[in-house]
Amino acid sequence: MPKLPKELEKAVLSLPSKDKDKLLIKLIGKSELLIQQLHFQLLEDESDLKIKREEIRNSILRISKMYHDTPGWMMMDMRELNGRITHHVKVTKDKYGEVELTLYLLNSFFQNQLTHLEYYSGKTDSIALYIAKRTEFILNKLPKLHPDYYVEFERDINKLLENVHNYCPSFYAKQLMIAKNWEY
Repeated sequence: MPKLPKELEKAVLSLPSKDKDKLLIKLIGKSELLIQQLHFQLLEDESDLKIKREEIRNSILRISKMYHDTPGWMMMDMRELNGRITHHVKVTKDKYGEVELTLYLLNSFFQNQLTHLEYYSGKTDSIALYIAKRTEFILNKLPKLHPDYYVEFERDINKLLENVHNYCPSFYAKQLMIAKNWEY
């Protein structure tokens, strides 16, 4: 984002309140993400956050249960779902939800699509790396949460780590030095 020159900043701040309000509304309208962020901050509350998380969880469950021809198609769906999680975090700044939903995404696909994730092969190479990196991402995000949340994630994290080390991502898990179990 370009830096606003000091003279222009002073001139804008000296505008009458009515003109500043018009300018502000016009600028906000140019960014869909900013509109969504402001809508969430100003018009929604904690219950809406839970509803948004639940919508993403339902999408993850539905898509993880769908038939996938190949690991490549499955990875495309996983990446699209991860994009929804990322967008959710950009709008809501929901760090807890980021960990919870990413963990749910990976565990759901292991639970519902194990036939594509069971063995490492040329076809599973990309998804194996993707899963290993997403697992590493979760493990790096966890320490940034309040320690009181750790108990809520321990079982699911260890389930994911067991899957990552026993199935196709195991080669990359070793390369990335991902722990075999997680204790808080």
